[in-house]
This record gives sequence, structure tokens and C-alpha cells, in this order.
Amino acid sequence: MDVIQEVDTSAEMNSESDDEKECDDKSNSNCQKKGTPGFIPPPLQVLDRVQIKIEPETPFLTLQTLLLGLKAKNSFSKKELKKAEELMSQAMVEFYQKLRLLKSYCFLNQLAFSKIMKKYDKITLWNASKAYMRTVDNSYLGSSDEVAKLMVRVEATFIKHFANGNHRRGMKILRPKAKKERHRITYLLGLFTGCTIALILAIVLLIHARNILNHEGRNKYMENIFPLYSLLGFMALHLMMYAGNLYFWKRYHVNYSFIFGLKQGDELGYREVLLLSSGLAVLTLACVISNLDMEMDERTQSFKAITELVPLALLLVVLLIIFCPFNIIYRSNRFFLLQCIFHCICAPLYKVTLPDFFLGDQLCSQVQAFRSLIFYVCYYGWGDFTTRSNNCIGSEVYRKFFLVIGLIPYWFRFAQCLRRLIEEKDPMHSINGLKYLSTIIALAMRTTFQFKGKHWLFMASTTSAIATVFNTYWDLVVDWGLLRRNSKNPWLRDKLLIPNRSVYFIAMVVNVVLRLAWMQTVLGIREAPFLHRTALTALVASLEIFRRGIWNFFRLENEHLNNVGKYRAFKSVPLPFHYA
Repeated sequence: MDVIQEVDTSAEMNSESDDEKECDDKSNSNCQKKGTPGFIPPPLQVLDRVQIKIEPETPFLTLQTLLLGLKAKNSFSKKELKKAEELMSQAMVEFYQKLRLLKSYCFLNQLAFSKIMKKYDKITLWNASKAYMRTVDNSYLGSSDEVAKLMVRVEATFIKHFANGNHRRGMKILRPKAKKERHRITYLLGLFTGCTIALILAIVLLIHARNILNHEGRNKYMENIFPLYSLLGFMALHLMMYAGNLYFWKRYHVNYSFIFGLKQGDELGYREVLLLSSGLAVLTLACVISNLDMEMDERTQSFKAITELVPLALLLVVLLIIFCPFNIIYRSNRFFLLQCIFHCICAPLYKVTLPDFFLGDQLCSQVQAFRSLIFYVCYYGWGDFTTRSNNCIGSEVYRKFFLVIGLIPYWFRFAQCLRRLIEEKDPMHSINGLKYLSTIIALAMRTTFQFKGKHWLFMASTTSAIATVFNTYWDLVVDWGLLRRNSKNPWLRDKLLIPNRSVYFIAMVVNVVLRLAWMQTVLGIREAPFLHRTALTALVASLEIFRRGIWNFFRLENEHLNNVGKYRAFKSVPLPFHYA
């Protein structure tokens, strides 16, 4: 049963208690609620057939449902009742928004018809608009009385049962919030962007002035300090790409807010995300300068240990901001991100939604960031950071963690595919799961080849080639919906948002080329001119983040145009009711 039917039934049941008349079953047809003409409350026997049923949403309840089974019960805890109330409140809000859209749609059609008739009268010199508009006004196209009555009933029911009779509070929840543009965000964005450019220039001049590239401490810095800051650099780059996605989604009218299920009025725009990215970049680059010339500057020798702790302190600050419970720095968005991350970690115990598997794909492009996080533990736990040295690569334990941590994001997506296969019975999810399984095998073979040498070259090359072909085909054909031979747009798809078709072909070529970045590992290219091994690894990881940013736009464009019927044709809210 869709949300409109469910909420309408719920609204009628709730509004019956407000009726000042007492009606028996025989006189229901003559009974109307005061102030609501034409309202006929449902028979009370409906309540005997409805029971509250709380769907399992936690790993514990999911396992309990699978192993023992849960049935509708008569007694509930306060937490379960609160959850049921939240679902009903959300359903009422969604139903009210649909009514507002219907009313707006009716008004726009009436306005459009009026303008057409005025143009017609002007050209033909007739006066036919009055007769036509009279007919339109009396038709369902020009009349929204039923919708208006429903809106009044929903408002009254919501204010009484979900706002404790507070009219202002209830209407504030029901009506959409207009997002305010803040000039300080634009100002801070410009400030941080300028500081980022200035710090990059300062680092380049510092390297050139002190001839750091030819200094004997270069290798120590690149092997011990650079991987620590690269983690934060990957985060800043991914935020920057996401900000670009938001800009182009908005420009080409992709309804990303609705698709992701973001709370209306609280979703971040591209300016806010760019502000976070530039702010993180400023902090990271400022800390980089503090460690860049420590081996060459005698003034830093006395507080060497403190200086080496700067990357760890910066990481702790970033983590504190992410988990900060106070209502600062976009708390609702941070908690939404943490919730999606938790769902990915607990896969397949949670029901998979689009934000969950979309985030899982983002994590698959941050494998090197996960490995940098492991290096933090090794460097500050097992290494001697006071002398800027470590023996992580030579440790067998570190190598095992280095391998496992790179496979975890792909395991998240594999587990999510299994959950969707069980729930939706769609064989495409099994094929998608095989795709991630092939990537897991390929990444394991490449990592083993990286540590153990040429004996694993054939296995690494073969599995990587199979995974690359599999992933590339899935990206272009399934996720992007392109390469349709019989399409109106040859080798693309019928519906396109970008007028310039060459953009799609360029994106496909770039996706294929960047997918081949794994060849750097297999071909044994460990260093390049003026690039250290760790810098080359960071560059390849950055190219993968760039590829994911391009993938994001076309993935959500295809979702917006073609897959809404499959995923989110309308926003339904599962009410906590079990109908016998």
C-alpha cells in the first residue's frame, strides 16, 4: 500500500476521535466531522484488524528475525513506540508535501491555460478566454477543493497528535524550509581558497630554496611523513570532487537531494562542501610546512618529537570534528554520513538503501586512504617517530593488515549485494557481487605481487585484467546506462541531460584509461622522474578519486532519468502497521 493510502487511512482513524458526534455503524453515512464537509469516518472495526509491527532495523533485530522470527505483538517498549511515532509523523509530512505538489500543479496548469487564452485572444481578436476559463475553473484541472480539504485535515491531525496542539510548531514541520544563502560561507570559501594557493606556493618555494629534492633527508620524509599527510589530502580531494558533483547536479537539475533522501533544508550545497575541502587543505598544508625542513633546520632539533606529532594531532582534530555531538559544522550531515558508514560496516545486517551503497562505492576509491590510516598506527605505535624511522614494510603483521584493509571496502559492497539479492531476488545483484569479488581477488594478487615479487606476476596481471573489463563494462552499461545501440542518441541512451554528446564519449574514454592505473603496480613502475615511490602511489590513488568523481555524476544522472521507477518512483514510508 503506498504512502498516500496509508496516511489517508491513518488520518481518518485519528480524526475520528476529534469528532464531537457519536456515530454508530448504521449512521456513518450521515455523520460528518465539524468543519470538514463530506468527511465520513471509517468504521471502528478497522482498528481490530491493525496491529503495530516494528520492522527490524538493527543488526541484533535482523539476526533475531532471521533465526527466531518476529511477529506482531501487543506490548511495546517506549523506544519502539517512539520509533512508530516517528514513522507516522514522517509519513504525514510526506503525504502533506505530495498534497502541496498537487495543489501547485493544479495552479500552474490553470495559470498556463490562462496565458495561452490571452495570447489566443490577442492574435485572433476574439474574446473567448472568459468562456473557456469558466469551464476550466469548474473542472478538476482548475479546482483543488478536494486537495485543500485533505490538507486541512492533515494539518489538524498532525498539529493535534504530533505537535501537542502547537500550531506554529506543527506548520513549521509540515511546510518546506527555504534554505538561506549565507554570504559568510562565500567569504570564508574565498579566504581558505586563497590561503591554500598561498601555502602551495610557499611549499614549492621552500623546496626550491632549500634544495630539498636533493637532500639526504628526502627519502626519510617521503617514507615516513608524506603517507601521514596523504590521508588528509585524499579526503580533501574527494570533498572537492563531491562539491563539483553537487554543482553540476544542480546545474543540470538532477534531484540528488530526493534521491539520497537528504533532509530538506539541511542538505549541503557545493559552496559548503568546497568550504570544508579548502579548510581541510589549509590545515594540512600548514602542518606540512612544520615538518618539511625539520632535518635541515637546527632550530627544530630541540623539539623534534613535538614536531613529529603534528600529523597525529591533525588527524585527531579531524576525527573530533566528525564525531562532535554539538550542533556545529553541519551536525545533521555529519551524523547522516556516520550512519551510512555504520550501515556499510554492518553489511549485510542492515537494509541497503541508495546512500549506503553509493557511499560504499566511494570507499572503494579510498583504499590508499585506509592503508594510510594503518600506517598511522604502525608509525606511532611500532616505529620510532622521534628519529623519523619505521620498519613497517618489513613487518609480516603490517603486510597482512595492509592487504586486509585494502579489501574491506570491496567486502562492504559484496555484502550489500548479497543482502539485496536475498531481499529483491534480482539476479543482477549476484552479478554485481561477482564483480566486487573479482576486484577483491585482483587486489589481493596485486598486493601479494608487490610484496613477494615476480612469481605472482601472472596471477596479478590476469585477475586485474578480468576485474578491469568486468568493472568497466558495469560502469558504462549498467551504472551509466550508456552504449545502447538502438538508442535515439547512438551508443548513448535515449535521455541525456548534457546537450553536448561528446562529453559522454570523453567520460567513457577517461573512465577506461583511469581504470588501467593498476598497471603501474604490475609493470613494476615504482618511481618516476622527480617522484618518489610514495608520491607515485599517492598520484595513482588521486587519479582513482578523480575517476570516481566523474563516475558519480553520470551514475546519479542515470538514476535520475531512468532508474527512479525501479528505486524511488515515489517516496514511500513504511508505516509500523501489520494488516491482518
